[in-house]
Amino acid sequence: MDAVIIALRIVHIVLGVFWVGTIFFVVTFLAPSMQALGPQGAPLMQQLLERRFFSILPLTAALTIVTGLLLYWRDSAGFTGDWMGTRAGMALGTGGVLSIVAFVIGVFLMRNPTLKALALAPKAQQLAEGPEREVAMQEIQALRQRAATAARWVAALLAVATIAKAVARYH
Repeated sequence: MDAVIIALRIVHIVLGVFWVGTIFFVVTFLAPSMQALGPQGAPLMQQLLERRFFSILPLTAALTIVTGLLLYWRDSAGFTGDWMGTRAGMALGTGGVLSIVAFVIGVFLMRNPTLKALALAPKAQQLAEGPEREVAMQEIQALRQRAATAARWVAALLAVATIAKAVARYH
């Protein structure tokens, strides 16, 4: 194995562990805790926003996917059908496709509604009690629910992708 492949594998695995681990943490602990806290969880979400969590995680995921594609391209000798038809090729390919689907769901159905809810929350808090504020709070809750559902899908897809990639070399 040459140094470039070793470096790609290290980057792919380390960033992949970070991506998958973070999603599992969010789904298992953070999102339910935020739901339980209700409006008191807003400062934590603001801190995540300020620390660029919602930019860093998609970037990490994208780099994981790019390094994975480069490794797959190398293993398959330029995406040749013969290697891609092997059990290892199919397992790694399936894991890669599931990761890409998880990324798209994460960015568009998890991240975007979360950011929209974060933008609406301060405006809703400034509204006087009444129907207008209630509508705004219902919209925020719907966005949060949509993001939470998407996060569970992302976690499930990444779990299957991780398993597929972990066993690919042992067929």
